[in-house]
Amino acid sequence: MQTTFHIRTNGPGLYEFTRDVAGWVQGTGLLTLFIQHTSASLLIQENADPEVQTDLTAYFHRLVPPTTDPSMSYLTHTYEGPDDMPAHIKAAMLPVSLSIPVADGRIALGTWQGIYVFEHRNAAHTRRVVAHLG
Repeated sequence: MQTTFHIRTNGPGLYEFTRDVAGWVQGTGLLTLFIQHTSASLLIQENADPEVQTDLTAYFHRLVPPTTDPSMSYLTHTYEGPDDMPAHIKAAMLPVSLSIPVADGRIALGTWQGIYVFEHRNAAHTRRVVAHLG
């Protein structure tokens, strides 16, 4: 069983789509999620306190700033904007696929866990996440 989720983003940050996934799964098996982009990631992260998402976004921005930051002057892939190569670096550091058990039609996440697209680009995008339940 397969589908594609389309998640709209509006700049850097975490965008939860747990409910979409939970509404789609059925039966028992292993759910694999894969994002079809090289400048965004997938995360399972806390969904109770929005400060977690804010802090993660701030941390990765500090860790890998835009190419306009003097510390990033060594980067050469800059023609798509100052956020592009840093977005590729962040996506290389973070997962682009997730595996989640599904039991009796329910995703086996912990109490405070949610599924997120972590957008690394400044502009709005529609990100595609392919889901496969086997």
